[in-house]
Amino acid sequence: MRKLLDGVYTGSGLLSAGLIAAICLLVTAQVVLNLVTKYGPFDVNLTIPSYADFAGYMLAASSFLALAYTLTRGGHIRVTMVLNAMPARLRLVSESLCLALGAAIAGFASYYMYLLTHESYEFGDMSSGIVAIPLYIPQSAVLAGLVILTVALVDLTLQTVRAGRPVLVQINTE
Repeated sequence: MRKLLDGVYTGSGLLSAGLIAAICLLVTAQVVLNLVTKYGPFDVNLTIPSYADFAGYMLAASSFLALAYTLTRGGHIRVTMVLNAMPARLRLVSESLCLALGAAIAGFASYYMYLLTHESYEFGDMSSGIVAIPLYIPQSAVLAGLVILTVALVDLTLQTVRAGRPVLVQINTE
C-alpha cells in the first residue's frame, strides 16, 4: 500500500510538472506567432484560439495536483518554531490534530468540488472562450488534486499516530 500511495503522490507531481511545461510551450508558441504576425512577411494575424483559457485551466490543474506531492516531500511552509519549542508528547498531539484537521478541510473541499464538477457535467456547462471546453474537464483535474491531497493528509495522520512521532520532520530532513 505504501508503494501505491507514494506512486500516486509522485504521479500527481509529475503530471503537475508536465502541465507547467505545457503552459510554457503554449505561451512560447503564442509569443512566436505574435512575432511572426508583427514582423513577418505575411499580413495575417496568427493566434492560438483560447490559449489564455487553456493556460489558466492547466495552471489550476497543476496547482492542485502538486499539493499532495509537495506535502509528502515536506515542501509546504510550516510553523516549526512553535512545534520545536513544544515537549515531544504535545508536539505529537499538535501535529496529529493539525494533520487531521487538514484532512477534514481537504475532504470538505473535495466534496464541494465534486458537487460543482457534477453540476457542470449535468448541465453541460461550457467555457466562454473562442474554443468552448466542457467545464467539468478542468474541474475534474482540480477535484483529483483535492482528493489526492485528502488521501495524503489522512495517510500522514495515520503514519504520525502509528510512529508516535511527527513523520513530516523526517521527510523534511532526508
